[in-house]
Amino acid sequence: MSDEDKKPARKPLTLKGAQPGEVKQTFSHGRTNKVAVEVKRRRKLVKPGEEPAAAPPPPPPPPPPPAAEKPAPKKPAAPAETPQERVARLQREAEEERLRLAEEARKRDEERAKKAAEDEKKRAEDNRKAEEEAEKRAAEDAKAAAEAEAAAADASALSDDSTPTPSARKFTPVARPEPKRPDKKKKEEKPARGGGSDKRRSGKLTVSKALNEDEGRRARSLAALKRAREKERRLQGGGSNKPREKQVRDVIVPEAITVGELAKRMGEKGADLVKELFNLDMMVTVNQTIDQDTAELLVEQFGHNIQKVSESDVDIQNEEDVDPEETLKPRPPVVTIMGHVDHGKTSLLDALRGTNVTKGEAGGITQHIGSYQVKTKSGGKVTFLDTPGHAAFSEMRARGANVTDIVVLVVAADDGVMPQTIEAINHTKAAGVPMIVAINKCDKPEADPNNIRSRLLEHEVIVEAMSGDVQDVEISAKEKTGLDELLEKIELQAELLELKARPDRFAEATVIEAQLDKGRGPVATVLVNRGTLKRGDTFVVGTESGRVRAIIDDQGKQIKEAGPSMPVEVLGLGGVPSAGDVLTVVENEQRAREVAAYRQEKATEKRTALAPTNFDTMFNNLASNVIEWPVLVKADVQGSVEAIVNALHNISNDEIKVRVLNAGVGAITESDVTLAAASNAPIIGFNVRPNAKARDLVKRDNVRMMYYDVIYHLTDEVAKEMAGELGPERIETVVGRAQVKEVFKSGKKDKAAGLLVEDGVIRKGLFARLTRDDVIVSATTIASLRRFKDDVDEVRSGLECGVVLEDTNDIQPGDQLEVFEVEERERTL
Repeated sequence: MSDEDKKPARKPLTLKGAQPGEVKQTFSHGRTNKVAVEVKRRRKLVKPGEEPAAAPPPPPPPPPPPAAEKPAPKKPAAPAETPQERVARLQREAEEERLRLAEEARKRDEERAKKAAEDEKKRAEDNRKAEEEAEKRAAEDAKAAAEAEAAAADASALSDDSTPTPSARKFTPVARPEPKRPDKKKKEEKPARGGGSDKRRSGKLTVSKALNEDEGRRARSLAALKRAREKERRLQGGGSNKPREKQVRDVIVPEAITVGELAKRMGEKGADLVKELFNLDMMVTVNQTIDQDTAELLVEQFGHNIQKVSESDVDIQNEEDVDPEETLKPRPPVVTIMGHVDHGKTSLLDALRGTNVTKGEAGGITQHIGSYQVKTKSGGKVTFLDTPGHAAFSEMRARGANVTDIVVLVVAADDGVMPQTIEAINHTKAAGVPMIVAINKCDKPEADPNNIRSRLLEHEVIVEAMSGDVQDVEISAKEKTGLDELLEKIELQAELLELKARPDRFAEATVIEAQLDKGRGPVATVLVNRGTLKRGDTFVVGTESGRVRAIIDDQGKQIKEAGPSMPVEVLGLGGVPSAGDVLTVVENEQRAREVAAYRQEKATEKRTALAPTNFDTMFNNLASNVIEWPVLVKADVQGSVEAIVNALHNISNDEIKVRVLNAGVGAITESDVTLAAASNAPIIGFNVRPNAKARDLVKRDNVRMMYYDVIYHLTDEVAKEMAGELGPERIETVVGRAQVKEVFKSGKKDKAAGLLVEDGVIRKGLFARLTRDDVIVSATTIASLRRFKDDVDEVRSGLECGVVLEDTNDIQPGDQLEVFEVEERERTL
């Protein structure tokens, strides 16, 4: 045996469950090798739930050929497949099988969808037939009922006897048949794709799922609900789809409005308005502003009604708001005490109230408006306003006369009728209110009340003692005599006036005084005219708005509300208002801000508007040599600021005038000091002082501070300051006049003039003017004076002399020489 025969035979390569075969391998150099391989059987893919098909039985053996025929010659065997060809074939067969299964699945889905569509179509057809049958049956029933009613009517009309007519037959309505629906159980029993039911696929069964079987199912969409509601609406409306009627609106159009805002007010689309404007040759967008006339065209084009409003409609017009007569109720009278300074007005109020206000006043004079309420013996109330008597407080007295019902004119029996007394009479006549004359200081021995009554006749004030209609009473505030009689006459006059106001409405009040308190902020003293002012009300006063945070009465106590004719202090303002402004309560904060913004805008326009001018005025202002004296004014209350500014303007004259850089209420701040330092101006502080930071700036910038607490001290000092700014006053006095008779040479350069003294005297060293044809040629001084050849000090009238003038040689015969002396005096304004 050879070595090859001794080697064991190679075990063929096999796969489990495979069929054996041979593969011939070819190598280089002509070598070959045969390898036994196994081919794995093809796996049969079956549907889930189906049993694999049994292997087909082997085909029966072919019948033997007949003996007569000869067997066909065998064809040569096909060459064996290579491994690559076999793998490609297997992959091709697998891809074909995958495509076949996918096609079968698609066909099953198409059949299922087709069947569902047929079922739905059949169900819709059944529903339609059922509805047609129900409608047909209802129509037949209605027709039968109508025929029955007609027959009954004919029978009753033909019958002559009283036999009762049988009632018409009543038909019982038939319920609408329900359309046939597929059985729900059968639908649930149908297995889902992939095996199992919906309940089995939903997971673990819980108590909530068991109780709520419908939970988790697909709900009807919003679009389906809308379609169903629209269908019901059409059926209820008889199936008519009528277009909605256009709603006509009342459109409020201001002087200027944007296209988008106008579209909102009209209830139209902004694009429609822009399109209409394009048709009018106006290329605008939605956000652009159009005028009132263009807006009116658009509103009328779209069929709406227009209501034009202007900017002034935003403001509150208190004059147009009149309360009905049935809503008015009696109110306390408002009495203003007026008169000359130091005639005892505040002392009279102290005697009525039982207080002592004069002790706390600087200089013993009143410089603010005070407001108080006094209870009378009869139980009524009287509101008193105390006005200043100084000449500088004319506007305060005018405000007091405008808000009052009765004026009490206080005249001192030992002093008589003074300028501020006359001014108070004029204010009272302008306001058109009744007057009561109170002759004070009747306890003094030099008092003469009859003289006061006689002096009042000069100003058309006729008292009752002289057959007039003005009440008068003799009082003494110091001894407290005649006070009860004064209150009785005030109540009598109030009864004649029948003073009434409506308390149950939004409050309306007048600002008597306003100030900036360091701890409380802006504070306004107001007198309520009508309505009731409550804590928390939103109001607008002048250019400021706010909300009532606190109401304080004349005793310093906080109260919740204030009725008509009651003077109170109000806290919660946004800024310090002007005295005399009207405080009006509005419905909300937005309205208050809107009115305040409009008023502030108008005030700014008025302040910044240029006065009408011409070229003459402009050149005169440029050529004027008027000196300006800048100053800053800060005071404790608004009324004092007005009085100080007016007094400073009254001091001004043609040579110097006061320019108030800033006037305000409250303490002196850093901004005030900075402005004064930049303008080189003093700061006048009336009853106020600078804060800590402002004091540091005052020291650093060397700003001059002028503090006062009495107004006439302030005016005197400012007048002196302004006079010192102008310097001393120069007064010229003409001493003599002379005529030039001849001109001679005096030395190499100078000329001497031979004079004839016509008037007065000519003195050496005095000022002189040389005039020619009444035109001043030169202003000079007399350097040398001679009579004949002697130097003299003066030459009297009627004599001749020779003079040499300084700095001028333009002398001609016939000129006039005027000699004068200058005297300097202290200037007063």
